[in-house]
Amino acid sequence: MLCPHLFPTTESRLMPLVRIDHGQHHPAGFGKAVGEVVYRAMIEEINVPADDKFQIITSHPGTALNVAPSYLGIEYSADIVFIQVTLNAGRSIELKKKFYRRIADDLSNELGMRQQDVFISLVEVAKENWSFGNGEMQYGPAS
Repeated sequence: MLCPHLFPTTESRLMPLVRIDHGQHHPAGFGKAVGEVVYRAMIEEINVPADDKFQIITSHPGTALNVAPSYLGIEYSADIVFIQVTLNAGRSIELKKKFYRRIADDLSNELGMRQQDVFISLVEVAKENWSFGNGEMQYGPAS
């Protein structure tokens, strides 16, 4: 069982699972570098505990990413990266906005990505929808 004193607020207990999908044309290590940017933003912007790092990084052939050339006035390129974060519900709109901005800014500044090619999706779930191992519901109601 996790120690409650390590997670002092409700928001800081909201665990993420991150999926990063990008084209195979990016250089070796690109996906992991994106993951590090996302991980840092999660800790510093949306109160994710250190060491709460669960990421699935997948590189796809160009034909596997089927994206419209533009949407909502945003023009996409072959360099688009999809970042999907599954996390417990509960963060404010303001925190989410800061999180999106931080990732886009840092990927642009550190990896030279176009901010238009940073596609982020948050999937919010209830805290009892997680098992971190042992076949147990770590954050569910006591039995």
